[in-house]
Amino acid sequence: MEMKRDYYEDLRLLDSGAQWFWFIALIVALGVFPLFGDSYQIYTVNQMAINVIVALGLNLLVGYTGQISLGHAGFFAIGAYGTLVMMIKLGLPFVVALPLAGLLSALFGFLLGLPALRLEGPYLAIATLGFGLTITQILGRIEYFGGHMGIQAPPLEIFGWTATSDAARYAVIMPIAVIMALAMRNLIKTRVGRAFVAIRDSEIAAECIGVNITYYKTLAFAVSAFFTGIAGGLMAFVLGFINPHTFNLMTSVLFLSMVVVGGLGSILGSVMGAVLITYLGQELAQISELPVIGHALMELSQQFLSINGLPNVQFVIFGLIMVLIVIFEPLGLYGFWIRTKIYWRTWPF
Repeated sequence: MEMKRDYYEDLRLLDSGAQWFWFIALIVALGVFPLFGDSYQIYTVNQMAINVIVALGLNLLVGYTGQISLGHAGFFAIGAYGTLVMMIKLGLPFVVALPLAGLLSALFGFLLGLPALRLEGPYLAIATLGFGLTITQILGRIEYFGGHMGIQAPPLEIFGWTATSDAARYAVIMPIAVIMALAMRNLIKTRVGRAFVAIRDSEIAAECIGVNITYYKTLAFAVSAFFTGIAGGLMAFVLGFINPHTFNLMTSVLFLSMVVVGGLGSILGSVMGAVLITYLGQELAQISELPVIGHALMELSQQFLSINGLPNVQFVIFGLIMVLIVIFEPLGLYGFWIRTKIYWRTWPF
């Protein structure tokens, strides 16, 4: 493996002609995908792109800085509600409302990052969990935000052009997702990213070499919340309608599972984890019941469970898949990708 000799080599976007080829091929594939995909496939890919943005922001906090969070559904809700309220109530255009909603989420992330200065591990997880649950309760009790009934998303209009179909929304969402991924990659490669990693490895050692722990911990929460807020604003238009029940505890758990399954401390892992979890969520949600094989098993289920199958079986299968991935590949999908590359580089020796 070729070693990098200075920071300028590490800051380069891609290191070889082969990587440039595959990167350009990926951009071309993303560009032509709406021409061949049906409406459901484009809708699914839109959700994948949005979840990639969330996973990138959460991985910055969990994987690079070492701070746990179970409250990112709250930032997701702030971004979604903030974007719609600014457009409907204040009359702001989408290109202004979306970044402002992201900054609003970043402000709440900064405020939530203050307790992180004294909390860690399960205590920080409980604090962030309380934040996420509190946000949804507040939004559901204020009529200005639609109360429990929620808010209908207005037409997605950009400079006079209205995105009325899934393919049109794809043209808005996918470029934003690519830009956010490149921005996160560049952030990690800078001195700020190295400060995050230093805090994750050892706060005492980081402080001894001059890293401002207070500043960088709160900054990590703010940047992570900004990414999640942007994703929430985009998701509001994909769904077309939002209410407080959309941003529940399970949403935060799914976000965290994307990071863990994909691989902590990895940009590519965030992308792979978000894509896999979103795909599984879409496919397993279509399963209404688990077919019972065999007459004896059918009678057993009817006698002891009083059901013709298992309700919510998609969550059982979903959890089982995640457990198996974590057990057999602790480094996540990114670890599997690294081992595969090493294998083929040394094959057949």
